[in-house]
Amino acid sequence: MMALVEAAGDAYEVAVVASDKPEAPGLTWALEHGIPIFALSPKGIGKPAYEAALTAALREAGVEIVALAGYMRLLSDEFVADWRGRIVNIHPSLLPKYKGLDTHQRAIDAGDAEAGCSVHVVTEELDAGELLGQARVPILPGDDADTVAARVLAEEHRLYPRVLAEFAAR
Repeated sequence: MMALVEAAGDAYEVAVVASDKPEAPGLTWALEHGIPIFALSPKGIGKPAYEAALTAALREAGVEIVALAGYMRLLSDEFVADWRGRIVNIHPSLLPKYKGLDTHQRAIDAGDAEAGCSVHVVTEELDAGELLGQARVPILPGDDADTVAARVLAEEHRLYPRVLAEFAAR
């Protein structure tokens, strides 16, 4: 999220930073940078009420594109349909390989020579939307999931802002 904010400029504007974890440090950072926030936990209110509140906050902020970053909650089919073609996500694998979780360990276990990240359009199917961009990193002898994750994260910070700017210009 911070990389997207720092790279924003003429191509796109970050209108609001939203989180389902009200204690997320990124929310404090966003406020310190003058960006409005939406912070609400779905616990106790349920997914439909949470997503309705989120949608209302996004619309009130004038959001046109939802850029997910570190958002680990599955979105409902209804939410995705409401924002169809306007939600993008960064995923820590070279999609279509390794959808879901534990992507770096799965790449190591498979003996892959490289790992990476993918920016894609979000659809109702997990990690299956149109690929907008990818970045690759080597998996080196002796790497573990943490060393691969660190290498991939550096590429995510380069890839996502560029791809989001290209997507917003469409």
